[in-house]
Amino acid sequence: MTDPVTGQDRRANPQLRAIFIEAYEVLKPFFDPANSWGGQSHEHLAYRSLHEQFPSLSTQEVFVLVSAARRVFSTNGKPVAP
Repeated sequence: MTDPVTGQDRRANPQLRAIFIEAYEVLKPFFDPANSWGGQSHEHLAYRSLHEQFPSLSTQEVFVLVSAARRVFSTNGKPVAP
């Protein structure tokens, strides 16, 4: 995200930005209401799946990607390419 005042990119981790589209594709099924169980998402499994796909990511980075994917899915379901 670009700061509207300074015009500088506020993102602190370009590695996560670079893999977000791929990570979103891994996470998408976990947020899809069609895959829910008793009206609940499978978000708890999303963390494990993402960590298996990207083993070099820290726990915090996995959390950031899952949180971002949840926000994108809840707004329109389609991430914008970087």
